Amino acid sequence: MDEHKTALTGPLHTVHSKDILKREALAPAARALLSHAYTAHDLITRAPLSCTPETTAGEAARTMRDAHVSSLGVVETGGKLVGLITIRDLVSRVLAEGRSPDTPVRDIMTPDPITLPSSALGVDILNFMLRNKVGHLPISNDGKLDGMITQTDLIRVNATNAATLVHEITVAQDVPTMIVATSSIPDLLVKLVAGHQGHEVVTRFITDIADAVTRRLLMLAEQELGPAPVPYLWLACGSQGRQEQTGLSDQDNCLFLDDAVSTADMTYFERLARIVSDGLNASGYVYCPGDMMATNSRWRQPVRIWRQYFHSWAAKPNPEAQMLASVMFDLRPVGGTIGLHKTLQVETLKAASENSIFVAHMIANSLKHRPALGFIRQFSTVRSGTYRNHIDMKLNGVIPITDLARIYALQARLPEVNTRARLLAAGQAGIISASGAHDLVQAYDLIARLRLEHQARLIRSGDKPNNYLDPVELSNFQRNHLRNAFMVVRTMQSALGQGKSALT
Repeated sequence: MDEHKTALTGPLHTVHSKDILKREALAPAARALLSHAYTAHDLITRAPLSCTPETTAGEAARTMRDAHVSSLGVVETGGKLVGLITIRDLVSRVLAEGRSPDTPVRDIMTPDPITLPSSALGVDILNFMLRNKVGHLPISNDGKLDGMITQTDLIRVNATNAATLVHEITVAQDVPTMIVATSSIPDLLVKLVAGHQGHEVVTRFITDIADAVTRRLLMLAEQELGPAPVPYLWLACGSQGRQEQTGLSDQDNCLFLDDAVSTADMTYFERLARIVSDGLNASGYVYCPGDMMATNSRWRQPVRIWRQYFHSWAAKPNPEAQMLASVMFDLRPVGGTIGLHKTLQVETLKAASENSIFVAHMIANSLKHRPALGFIRQFSTVRSGTYRNHIDMKLNGVIPITDLARIYALQARLPEVNTRARLLAAGQAGIISASGAHDLVQAYDLIARLRLEHQARLIRSGDKPNNYLDPVELSNFQRNHLRNAFMVVRTMQSALGQGKSALT
């Protein structure tokens, strides 16, 4: 009798007694599975890979090698799962028995493997695999292969976490090592979303990794170039500055230099900026399309020049000044001498908030980004191109709320940079009503969460994450709540617009 068919009472062929799933290795994963409501669907990290019964052993081996997997589902026409083949099968049933690489998979596979549905709880999967000593578990619904869960997937539940990645980056001796660590960010995002972590937790953890990469690159740059000639401060802006990075982020940064910096010193900081920016790009944080980076000499200046920048933007709030001010109000120190920014931030918030014309222009600029809601509560979607009929969950989702929060922070001189923190602080400061703050936070939470869940689905399917959500992906319940969230944003924008100072 085939061993796999007696899996409920005996061992399976997929692992040997000497390399079965070890309880001590999976103990941390067990704690993670118990502490979060993971299901089989959440644990699947890639689209299912399969072959047909007629596929040769050699072809199956090459598929596994090229995809870096250790098993394949065997499916018939129509997608029905009929078998399972593993690397161990290829070794023990082909090589060890002297069979030809042309042997069809049907002759060496385990037929009719036991499966679990995608709704199975993670802890039940763990117990099943331990009890039956199985290393590969097909996940199937209605007889079709949905994915494969392996021992490595279970261990990854614990191994891929922000703290682990930050530690690996902190001790990295070169950029290639950091690239390995940051390559796990998509898995981390999927795992955090699957664990029902709040969007603010997910984005904070992902941003922590970007911060760690930046700080390590600064240290490596100083090791190469020598100590900095004057104090400096590396700051992040954009989503990293707000601690809101997702699975799709470029780099936005700048350098504040001590006013004692000389012309000769500038060469040092130009080289430092290049080392860090190139390292970030190699690690997955691509160069900013708008060149908002410390490698641009405009954004690598002494504090006195930065003070002049902010003063000129407030004095002449033309469209470029409004855009730059919006970016720079999201600055957050990442590495270096923090004092170079703290005093300037206080000065800038005070001066800007007291300039009614500047504030009015900033409000008008912030209202250009509208929520994805048309007339009669219908979604306003992209009208043409690849993502036609999709909602841009960044431009017409989170950005309108980010813009509102920035204005509230400016009006109340709030030091917070994170959007959610700004909304909560604005409510406490009385800039908006307590009920308005509550509704806006809830709307933001829903929009940001749906955006992350969409990105996680794409990653799990083997695609690159993006911000374009097809409303069809959502349930009726989710669509109704998303409409309500957009209505809240529209209402708060209307209230802000009606209360702005007249432009003169």
